[in-house]
Amino acid sequence: MQKNIISTDKAPAAIGTYSQAVAVSGATTVYLSGQVPFVPETMEFVEGDISKQIHQVFNNLSAVCIASGGTLNDIVKLNVYLTDLSNFPILNEIMSSYFDEPYPARAAIGVKDLPKGAQIEMDGVMAVSSDQYSY
Repeated sequence: MQKNIISTDKAPAAIGTYSQAVAVSGATTVYLSGQVPFVPETMEFVEGDISKQIHQVFNNLSAVCIASGGTLNDIVKLNVYLTDLSNFPILNEIMSSYFDEPYPARAAIGVKDLPKGAQIEMDGVMAVSSDQYSY
């Protein structure tokens, strides 16, 4: 089994001991690392409220999905971490504009802190057909 690291400059660079995404040769599963609301060009948080941050995280995840040979709609499991669970309805509303049904499996977890003081982070698992996938 060989791990293939996927990286794109259209999403924030990894700032720790992780990759933007990892695929395994012979498999069609891609594991997406957590994304926070960094703007890739500045590596700073997007300005604005939680809605702007949620949109930025989905844009970052989308960029990694595309670099991995898929789209957000290929995510089969999405994990969402929020420092304030009262933002969950906003997340649901925004998420519906990024995904088509059937929606991915999802967990939304309230946490005390996230890296760099982010209010939201998301990671996921993406499954792509072998004819879609190239690295």
